[in-house]
Amino acid sequence: MKIVADSCCDITTQEESELDINIVPLTLFLGEESFLDDSQLNLEDYKHKLSLYKGRATSACPSPGSFKEAFMEDDETFCITLSNNLSGTYNSAELGKGLAEEEGRRVEIIDSKSASAAEALIAYELYDLIQQGLKFDEITEHILEFVKKMKTYFVLENMDNLVKNGRLNKITGKVITALHVKPIMGADDEGNIKLYNYARTKKQILEKLVGMVKDVKDVGETFRLVIAHNNNTPLAENLKADLLSVFTSINIRIVPTRGLSSMYADEKGIIIAF
Repeated sequence: MKIVADSCCDITTQEESELDINIVPLTLFLGEESFLDDSQLNLEDYKHKLSLYKGRATSACPSPGSFKEAFMEDDETFCITLSNNLSGTYNSAELGKGLAEEEGRRVEIIDSKSASAAEALIAYELYDLIQQGLKFDEITEHILEFVKKMKTYFVLENMDNLVKNGRLNKITGKVITALHVKPIMGADDEGNIKLYNYARTKKQILEKLVGMVKDVKDVGETFRLVIAHNNNTPLAENLKADLLSVFTSINIRIVPTRGLSSMYADEKGIIIAF
């Protein structure tokens, strides 16, 4: 069995190899300049250019043919995509699935109903299930239920790219900016972006994120949590420490955002999924 994901799945290049995950890259655009969001992307160069760019940064989903090529590498494949409500990537993967199935492959497309850390969380869960030797149908049933229960929250320093690309209502963005607060947003059950809370200081951000996890998880419960961040290791490490002080059986992974997530999270953005 094989795991495939689009490049909003924020796993490291080392994890791509260790978990044998095939990343199908989106293409990022800054005006006329394009960047393939794969392991060869010079991320620091891209983020520097992004910080200077005044226009609307955009992206294009992979072609169905790119997904088909990835699906042909194994008889059975699980593919993790961005929320269907945020990107055309899911539909492109579904078309690629149809092409691969015509040639005898079996593919399950998993709509993360989220992005970034959530896609990584699904990838880790899939890898564990495959290592347990479960059958394709058993894994499919488990992972779809896992996605239903998954939670994603994020805090951004800058929401311009979300607003410019229609991922966040302009009025909501203006109100948040005017109030000088840090919005704590996340994915709702349908995979749309929703405002859940807000904070004024980094201390409040940490307290509220930990509290939001406590609303869902018992302190003794065994579970995995992924923290993805764009150049914000101090906040990620502080959040990890605070979570470890509350939850006795939590497994936390901290990962840097790849190209696409960096575009939307912007500098210092942080995303958690569990």
